[in-house]
Amino acid sequence: MNLVQPIRDINQIEQMKRVLLEQGKGKRNYLIFKIGINVGLRVSDIIKLKVSDIRYDNGIMKDDVTIYEKKTNKKKTFRFNLDLKNELQEYTKNMYQYEYVFKSRKGENKPLSRVQVYRFLNDSAKIVGINEEIGTHTMRKTFGYHHYKKYGDVATLQMIFNHSSPSITLRYIGISQDEINRMYEDFNL
Repeated sequence: MNLVQPIRDINQIEQMKRVLLEQGKGKRNYLIFKIGINVGLRVSDIIKLKVSDIRYDNGIMKDDVTIYEKKTNKKKTFRFNLDLKNELQEYTKNMYQYEYVFKSRKGENKPLSRVQVYRFLNDSAKIVGINEEIGTHTMRKTFGYHHYKKYGDVATLQMIFNHSSPSITLRYIGISQDEINRMYEDFNL
């Protein structure tokens, strides 16, 4: 099994968003991708989100979203940026509190599966021309990679990802390999 990579190129991220919006599933796939690259949740936590997790009964979006991670069963609190918050409020405006935000078309109120997410991510990546191995973790790694590039703060990312050491976090988001490659390119005897 190959390790999945983050999407390092901002233009490819924008192209992925465009392709996901154009694929005929409304905003569902686009919003899953956007949450993944802006919050860094695992796909298993994104697809399990219910409207009540992100919005109050009166339709107002919550500032702080608290969930229990599926993999670790640990409590996690995060925020959506204003852009994402507005898009999610519009997307969920006609949904009931008990509904899954990202429903499968199979069943009354069933969440989308990891396999379905994997498929649409891979299909979109092929259209965009991304040659690296893409998987559901690509969204989380993309978040981490660009968060690190913007802030240079591995300690915060380590906390967000609940990793045991900074080296694990850097390896996870692909920074270690980038730095090794850059050193090889710069090394000349």
